[in-house]
Amino acid sequence: MWSASNPTSPTTPKTPLSSSAPSFKQKYTGKRIAQIVKLKPEFVDKYKECHARVWPEVLQQIKNSNIEDYSIFHDASTGTLFASFKYVGYDWEGDMERMRENSKVQEWWKMTDGYQESYVKGAKSSAAGEPAWWKGLEEVFYNP
Repeated sequence: MWSASNPTSPTTPKTPLSSSAPSFKQKYTGKRIAQIVKLKPEFVDKYKECHARVWPEVLQQIKNSNIEDYSIFHDASTGTLFASFKYVGYDWEGDMERMRENSKVQEWWKMTDGYQESYVKGAKSSAAGEPAWWKGLEEVFYNP
């Protein structure tokens, strides 16, 4: 799921460099990210069960990795899981590396990856990196 070279990865916002500019950082308003993966039909109930009680260490790492407004939706007719979240940090690659290094997140991914099939050719797991396990989607419309 978490890929350091995600094609939709955000870039650090630029601030003007002038002597009269204030010396503070404005909050990055974020980059919206959407991804899909296929849920194996025999694991629908288990997947929903584990997401009803996500491990606190995983939730904390998501927060520490500057991810907000995280949702996962399920289309029962196709088995597609659709994830949507906002990245509000300044170092996507570093935040995703720290996510991958967390042993509880690795354990969580090992469990949940077993319930899924990737749409990405050659993907091995969420922890493996490239190619990404969850397929990134291009945003074509947004109306805030």
